[in-house]
Amino acid sequence: MKHYRANAAGLLTGLLIALGIAPLGSMPGQAQVTSVDEGYLLGVGDRLRLDVFNVPEYSGEFQVLADGTLNLPIVGSVSVQGMTLTQASEAVSQRYIEVIRRPYVTLSLLETRPMTVAVAGEIHRPGSYRFETQSTNLSDALQQAGGITQSANIRQIQIRRQRPAQQVDVLTVDLRQLVQTGDLAQDVLLRDGDRIFIPTASTISLEDARLLANTPFASNATTPIQVAIVGEVNRPGPHTLTPNAAGDDQSQPRIPTLTQAIQEAGGITQDANIRNIEVQRTTANGEQQAIAVDFWALLQQGDLRQDLPLQAGDTVMIPTAIALTPSELTELAAASFSADEMTVNVVGEVVRPGTITVEPNTPLNQAILAAGGFTTRARRGEVELIQLNPNGTVTRRDVDVDLSNNANLDSNPPLRPGDTVIVGRSGIAAFNDTLNSIATPLGVILRLFTGF
Repeated sequence: MKHYRANAAGLLTGLLIALGIAPLGSMPGQAQVTSVDEGYLLGVGDRLRLDVFNVPEYSGEFQVLADGTLNLPIVGSVSVQGMTLTQASEAVSQRYIEVIRRPYVTLSLLETRPMTVAVAGEIHRPGSYRFETQSTNLSDALQQAGGITQSANIRQIQIRRQRPAQQVDVLTVDLRQLVQTGDLAQDVLLRDGDRIFIPTASTISLEDARLLANTPFASNATTPIQVAIVGEVNRPGPHTLTPNAAGDDQSQPRIPTLTQAIQEAGGITQDANIRNIEVQRTTANGEQQAIAVDFWALLQQGDLRQDLPLQAGDTVMIPTAIALTPSELTELAAASFSADEMTVNVVGEVVRPGTITVEPNTPLNQAILAAGGFTTRARRGEVELIQLNPNGTVTRRDVDVDLSNNANLDSNPPLRPGDTVIVGRSGIAAFNDTLNSIATPLGVILRLFTGF
């Protein structure tokens, strides 16, 4: 009877296939089959549907047990751990050959197990991550792990993937192609057990850094970061930077940039060498990176790549300039990363002598007016300007003043932080002061002799 059933099963199977009729495993009313790629490897927790044609008592739904086996009717345990569906179907068929002649076995995947992948390297939260769905892409895993650091080499991301028979494939992914050209093939569909490694870039590309900062899989754009700023800024030290709010300007990174850090530190000083700014960064493996930035290229050419996105722990070093031309100083003072205001000293024959606060590049005439203007005793045609140079020397020069002049380097130069303007006495005022200094003691002597 058993052989008759097996022969009948084989004949009916061939007839059904010839007529284009689906076998029992795909008939309506059964649980929905889950679609996975042919390379999917079975593992603990997967739920399968077994259909043994014309033997319904052997058919049913089964789950891969903790030991990687299916516990099937009659034949007992069949190991399917690490097999594809095709391989598992063959393994099950081989077991049923012992009890059924030429069995027709269909093995279908009904529900996949949760997927676990590991993420390591230049990632903010390295570790193991669990996903409930098998339709998880590389970018999803990177976001879940807190995003890629700014030291990452996004062109050489590696995915180590287990294959049958203990083989391991290494996939190399270029996320730059995904971002720049929309190559979705780079956003790899992950599999359970994948190990993702983000290597450290040997040198930081300013272009890649800005590109990475605008991607969804960049570092967390909602968490403030702390950086240190030293050198020629008005408030050196540690500073906390808040990420930029998301907006329509896609050219502006969401995470804090170098410009924002300098502004937070009160802006650069007049002695800053913005051509040779250096950002020091610690990589995931503990090594130090030094990234050179030229803010002069940002000012002169609008090179936004120089506005480097920062990450927690960065140290920004702004060196002292050896010499800057007056025109360079003027342009530097007007930059967005310079201080919003400065203090200068106006002393001598002005209405309100002392220290005043003015905007950067305020011309000399305006500073005099801010101090109340000349007194009646002032020498109005000429003042003395004292400036401290970056090398520690002091420059003193006389400036011919005309309060009606526009700003210019000769008679109405722009002032720098800490400049001192000295307004002297007029010749008549000086003569009167001298006369008074002589007349005062003479009057005392006369009163001694005259009694008046």
